[in-house]
Amino acid sequence: MIVSGEPSGDMHGARLVRAMLGRAPELCFCGMGGAELREAGVEILYDAHKLAVVGITEVISHLGDILAARRTLIRRMREGRPALLILIDYPDFNLLLAAKAKKLGIPVFYYISPQVWAWRKGRTGKIGRLTDRIAVILPFERDFYGRYGITVDFVGHPLVDGVSPSMTMTKADFLQQHNIPEENTIIGLLPGSRSKEIRNLLPAFLQAAALLTGSTKKKCTFLLPRAASIPESLLREHGLSEFRNKLDIRVISENRYDLMAACDAVVAASGTVTLELALLNIPAVITYRVSPRTYRIGRLLVRNVKYFSLVNLIGEKKIIPELLQDEVTPERIARELARMLTDLPARKNILAGLAEVRHRLGGPGASERAAEIALECMQR
Repeated sequence: MIVSGEPSGDMHGARLVRAMLGRAPELCFCGMGGAELREAGVEILYDAHKLAVVGITEVISHLGDILAARRTLIRRMREGRPALLILIDYPDFNLLLAAKAKKLGIPVFYYISPQVWAWRKGRTGKIGRLTDRIAVILPFERDFYGRYGITVDFVGHPLVDGVSPSMTMTKADFLQQHNIPEENTIIGLLPGSRSKEIRNLLPAFLQAAALLTGSTKKKCTFLLPRAASIPESLLREHGLSEFRNKLDIRVISENRYDLMAACDAVVAASGTVTLELALLNIPAVITYRVSPRTYRIGRLLVRNVKYFSLVNLIGEKKIIPELLQDEVTPERIARELARMLTDLPARKNILAGLAEVRHRLGGPGASERAAEIALECMQR
């Protein structure tokens, strides 16, 4: 059984499943996830898309789905007794499943440990007690767990294997495919893949794009990826209709890595995309905005964390600009993007920092290394 509650975990979990099946084709998988895990051959007992929420207060409206998912998975654990429970992040949900699994004698492998180094560090010991093995994908996490006397395996980041443009698609090919002049400045607007992120961020991104267009000599083309889970009507409702005739903006729903690799700079919602852009060597402005109540609660819980973007956390310094809550304004976004595009020494420093982050993420093969650990847990 493999359990993921978010899109990035769904993607990483699918890679792990394929790596395990490559070594042991007789395995059968069930669990919670989304389209990626289903495509990898996992029997989806509960669709994780129903649980996709951002922030503490937003959880309340999804409480019925959360409890239903928990009941479904525990029932299968009792009736089917899986040979291994693989958990991917999603700690509040997954730690309860881990406790149930231990009572049933099912070994537990926590792949992609929760970010306990950021908040609620008291859970660290609990994770150690409830799991048989823990794999971490960020280099500083091994030392963090070590301070609590817990041994973990650093397997590297699975994105290292998966993030790259199409082998046959160069930037010039991408621009030609979308009828974009090569001399244009290409800027990505990446407000996220959840409805709430679109509502919170897209209007400011589009207003920033308008400010940048009015202040630069070169013509700008803006690329807006649309996730399958986001209807274009939602984009139109939150600024696209207003700005489509004012900006050269292209909404693209396929080949997102080709899109990102074609950009000269990007403004993005905080999340996995931060590392994807680093792996593609694209400078970015990272933003984060949630409801005021969620933010206030979060400030009380998250302590001693200097940055919120993974790039800066891994690099242990400010490599790319971060805009948080009230800092997410069109003026500030436009200013940071302009600096990345026109201040050559600043751009050079950002690119050097991104190179260091790529080095620290480890080499290819994270999913294969995690698959070895999972199979060892089952054999023991």
